[in-house]
Amino acid sequence: MHARLIRLRAQIVKELLCLLRDPKSRAVMLGPPLIQLFVFSFAMTLEVKHIDIALLNHDSGGAAIELVQQIQSSDLVDRVRTAGSERELAEMIDTQQVLASVVIPETFSRDIARGNSGTAQIIVDGRKANAGQIALGYLQTIAGNAATTRRPLSGGETATVRHEFNPNLIYPWYVVPSLAGILVTLVALMVTALSIARERELGTFDQLLVSPCTPSEIIVAKAIPAFLVGTVLASLMMGAAVLLFGVPFTGSFGLLFGCLMVFILSLVGIGLMISSICSTQQQAILGTFAVVVPAIIMSGFATPVENMPVALQWLAQCIPLKHFLIILQGSFLKALPPADVFANAWPMALIAAVTLTLATRLVRSKLQ
Repeated sequence: MHARLIRLRAQIVKELLCLLRDPKSRAVMLGPPLIQLFVFSFAMTLEVKHIDIALLNHDSGGAAIELVQQIQSSDLVDRVRTAGSERELAEMIDTQQVLASVVIPETFSRDIARGNSGTAQIIVDGRKANAGQIALGYLQTIAGNAATTRRPLSGGETATVRHEFNPNLIYPWYVVPSLAGILVTLVALMVTALSIARERELGTFDQLLVSPCTPSEIIVAKAIPAFLVGTVLASLMMGAAVLLFGVPFTGSFGLLFGCLMVFILSLVGIGLMISSICSTQQQAILGTFAVVVPAIIMSGFATPVENMPVALQWLAQCIPLKHFLIILQGSFLKALPPADVFANAWPMALIAAVTLTLATRLVRSKLQ
């Protein structure tokens, strides 16, 4: 037992030296993820502001004037371009001078004065589908407010919308915790995927063939440095989310940290599987990106998993990032109950057990 601990400690020290001995390696391992956290936190937003709108107004009535004034004073709109004809309006959209256009018919004010619903046409540039749909929602809200001002609803009451857990729709509250999980996924997979592949490329893997080390010891020695790097990086990012970006943390830090360790273990298992299959570091890097990109897309970060085909929904259950993002976002914004935390933690533990077992078998087959 004592000899095994000595061998294991020596291998762990060797792996840590390979990762941390070179100042450039240390900088690349920690610097870019933290820079990406700050850059992407402001770049990745669903807010649409300061866009140009084209306007074709056939009505000179009070309701039409009020609608135009509300559009001009909105934070959404940077500039309202007046069009003189349908052809000019279409040309503005074709040449991407505007994102959307509003056509007010000549009966708009008259219909509202009679107590009916005034109808204005909104044309959106479909080449910018996401921004166009968001701008469409804003313009529909502006038009609805203008119509309500001229013709109040019965009883003088209007419908109100309330956003639970994020009342002001502050997008960094959603983006920053999610980015912490995504960037840790990339770093942990990259570090572990390069571990065995690096030894093969340098020729030192052959020394393991004649060493008394067992496959289990090799896997543990490769896993612990990546586990430590991922844990430190995730702690820095979550600390930055709270202290620098002001994201509220309402859950249990102990539960979140425990789930973080299970999450990194599952990533380490996947990374070691990639590393044991690849022969060079270039192959390991390509293999990592082949896994990371689908994992991010199917994790539910950008699009809901429920909107995917059933087969992809089942496949998403095998992605650790999908479960960890639920825990991470819930711990920050909604004080996720322990039962819900456990419901997303045990799949990660199962993935970690399966991947680490497979990685051990693959390493054993290579050593034999």
